Amino acid sequence: MDLLIKNAGLRKKDGAWDIAITDGKIERIENEIAGEAAETIDAGGNLVTESFVNAHLHLDKVYTLMMMSDDALKDYHEGDMGKAMTAIESAASIKDNYDEKWILPNVRRAVKLAALNGTTHIRALADVDTKARLEGVKALIKAREEFKGVVELQVVAFPQDGVAREPGAAELVREAMELGADVVGGIPWIEYTDADEQDHIDKMVDLAVEFDKNVSMLVDDAGDPGLRTLEMLALKTIEKGWEGRVLAHHARAMCLYPEPYFMKLVALLKKARLGVVSDPHTGPLHAKVKEMIAEDALVCLGQDDVSDAYYPYGRNNMLEVAFLNSHLLWMTTREDMEKLYDMITIDVATAMGIADFEMKVGNEANLVVLQDVNVLEAFRNHQEVKYLISHGKLVDLEAFRD
Repeated sequence: MDLLIKNAGLRKKDGAWDIAITDGKIERIENEIAGEAAETIDAGGNLVTESFVNAHLHLDKVYTLMMMSDDALKDYHEGDMGKAMTAIESAASIKDNYDEKWILPNVRRAVKLAALNGTTHIRALADVDTKARLEGVKALIKAREEFKGVVELQVVAFPQDGVAREPGAAELVREAMELGADVVGGIPWIEYTDADEQDHIDKMVDLAVEFDKNVSMLVDDAGDPGLRTLEMLALKTIEKGWEGRVLAHHARAMCLYPEPYFMKLVALLKKARLGVVSDPHTGPLHAKVKEMIAEDALVCLGQDDVSDAYYPYGRNNMLEVAFLNSHLLWMTTREDMEKLYDMITIDVATAMGIADFEMKVGNEANLVVLQDVNVLEAFRNHQEVKYLISHGKLVDLEAFRD
């Protein structure tokens, strides 16, 4: 054995368990494992689970809040989110000064926090347009290589200001994919017309198919019940045979949809195997998370922002995200808490297309040893993890402290 975890508490199982890891994979999970290991750690009865996964983080924007006014924050957080587009336009001012030289140190700070808080996979968005150019993408690709093997970054080339509205953005997204970005992004709802929304989706999904990449799109992120880009995206996913490779973000307008349309939409999402990542803590509206769960649709949680124009707080801590959303979604029973935990581990891994992630024999060992004995205490305290195992290797967390 390369690594042996002793005296682990497991979710929904009684007693203490040992976990043997060899060649990066979980070899055995038993009550008692004898034999030699290159390294042994004692969980002391604390909970051991899959590591955390963050499907939505604007990583190029972290810690930029103090570089701009509060105008975007105010507009985005108004009660009905009627000024969400105005907020995005205000927030774009930061990109006039985009430079990899200051973006990369901010990114490193945020990714180090992710490791300390037990996150091993992040889908990281970087703005791509005529203002941001490819500065954010370049910074995130460098960070991806620096943190490889500990925190895996999926870099998203994200045309934040639109495609039809921003001439040249589509070409820059293509350049970003050629440069090495991992995921094609999109934000179709920001376009002015239905035709432009469809064109945005078509161009970005077609590009993903061309490069054989997954897709992440921010859809219907405003208080307008007439927004329908999530439906458009699902239909395009099915048309191109890209089922299971597309992730929708936000879908806040969903909370305003009438029940018959919502049920039709959920059926379409399930047919497209299209997951939704929701971030209720970063805006006053959010997708119908509990209703999607009740219909067995794929939904998960993301951090979204860390101290930028859209959200002033954030520690890149998925336990904190789940804690906040336990309140906002009123998911407070023990069954609810277990589901919330799935939404920051196995459900989100599925949504991001991460294979063999669940803590099972034969799967890759991406694990955390918490400082708490159960999910309730983990959410109550949302503190740093005791140990982090990434790709079967024990991470030296002290190396990630500034």
